[in-house]
Amino acid sequence: MKQGEQPSSPAAVALKYDGKTAPTIAATGTHELAEEIIRIAREHNVPLYENPELASILARLELNEEIPETLYQIIAEILAFAFSLQGRTPEDAGKGKESP
Repeated sequence: MKQGEQPSSPAAVALKYDGKTAPTIAATGTHELAEEIIRIAREHNVPLYENPELASILARLELNEEIPETLYQIIAEILAFAFSLQGRTPEDAGKGKESP
């Protein structure tokens, strides 16, 4: 995809991370469903990360499917950043508050 181009079908993906296994797909959708996923995330103060190419890749996975190993590094960086925005660390996953 060239810089400045928009993806043909905007996607949103929600991940779940419990600190014990790889993050899994909690929700995925395109168009109106993507907008609803984003609305719910904002309503619950879940940090958002915008990357259309990554969302497109993750949107191909099934619900509750673990992310592939090839994405561990980028997802770990995103989760660490999301946790830091909440004053937490990834080690806090599954303890009390919902994970990002």
